[in-house]
Amino acid sequence: MNGKGSDIFEIREYMVVLRQLERMDVDGQEILLRGIVRCLGDSAMLDVYFLEEGSPFPQPQVNLEERKGSIYLPFRDISVLVDLLRNEKPVYAHLRTDRLAWTSITTNREPVGEGE
Repeated sequence: MNGKGSDIFEIREYMVVLRQLERMDVDGQEILLRGIVRCLGDSAMLDVYFLEEGSPFPQPQVNLEERKGSIYLPFRDISVLVDLLRNEKPVYAHLRTDRLAWTSITTNREPVGEGE
């Protein structure tokens, strides 16, 4: 835990779930779910829900006490996240209640042209 409204953890494992299409209620909105990437750290978790075109996109959800959160992205971006998790290290999840829109996944700074 880093501060009153945020928590950062290193993602140590991940799991990918693909769905044909699941209709799911999130805060009174029906989203069209196609995939989930569950990002796991030491006693922390961020679920990245990938939604079908035309689906509403809910605000990120964060529970700092439980060290859990979720964000919602277009399904077309799932391969970007999976590639990042496969090829970069370390990768961090940022859980933010002070600015929900900043709930995110990041890497460290890297030199240009590192070409891993």
